[in-house]
Amino acid sequence: MLRSGPAQELSANPTYLEAVGAALDHEMERDPNVFIIGEDVGQFGGAFKVTKGFLDKYGPRRVVDTPIAETGFTGLAAGAALVGLRPVVEFQFADFISCAFDPIINVLARHHWRTGDPMPVTMRAPFGGRLRAGPTHSQSVESYFAHVPGLKIVMPGTPEDAAGLLISSIRDNNPTLYLENKYLYRRLRATGPLSMEPIPLGVAKVVHPGKDITLVTYSAGVHQGVEIAQELDKEGISVEVVDVRTLVPLDVETIVNSVKKTSRCVVLHEAAKRLGYGAEIAATIQEEAFWHLDQPVVRIGAKNTPTATSPPLEDAIIPQPAEIAETLRKVARA
Repeated sequence: MLRSGPAQELSANPTYLEAVGAALDHEMERDPNVFIIGEDVGQFGGAFKVTKGFLDKYGPRRVVDTPIAETGFTGLAAGAALVGLRPVVEFQFADFISCAFDPIINVLARHHWRTGDPMPVTMRAPFGGRLRAGPTHSQSVESYFAHVPGLKIVMPGTPEDAAGLLISSIRDNNPTLYLENKYLYRRLRATGPLSMEPIPLGVAKVVHPGKDITLVTYSAGVHQGVEIAQELDKEGISVEVVDVRTLVPLDVETIVNSVKKTSRCVVLHEAAKRLGYGAEIAATIQEEAFWHLDQPVVRIGAKNTPTATSPPLEDAIIPQPAEIAETLRKVARA
């Protein structure tokens, strides 16, 4: 017998992880066509326990445990979407999404363009480093897929956005890659009870107003950027932090308006700097706001090397607060 009530009890100030689970629960309860599929999502409750309790509430027809076969269950999700269902695919780690590259690129991303039919598949993937998990469990994969027409890419940086953007992703008729920063799962808490209102895709947010320099970032860079901006305020450097929230579609207007105001910009992400998404943002700023810039746009990203397991080496590879703060000082004072 299936049980009623929430799949998981929420705390008064839910964590980022709890926000993802609450949004999933909300959409599964609201729409019987929504189902979850992936490795260990049922009995085990997911690799990070996001779906703990879902099997008891919704049963095995809507919480589907699969073999270790990313290509297979992603293709199955595409087929399910074609008959009117709204699958939510969970990859245990974003690193393993490469196994499903073919159905994502050649089926999910192309189908609507070829036929006009909707393809409402949401792909959840925990990504990123800082957990000392080594080179095959710490990758940032957003740039691989941002190049592909037909996919939306969502990268929330707060628990509130994690809930609202996931709800919008599930309701969207396009295939959406929803990337969850696993370092934030249990480190960030919402400021209060979660709203289950959808947050529109393609709308950036100024999370810390400023006038001297713009920091454009997403995911873990948001919390990091706000903390650094607050410290630099004490030095007389006013940093405006823009959280893009969705990479595709990208809210160019909010980014450009901020840069026109400050005349200086730094772009921050955890992924490797070479061909990272920051290059796309920087190029867009150059095209749209060149005559407003007093300095070249500067990018901060990880070193162009696999992420190490060793804590000191991983810290040397992934951007750290001291490097970000010093870069902002240098550009602001130039």
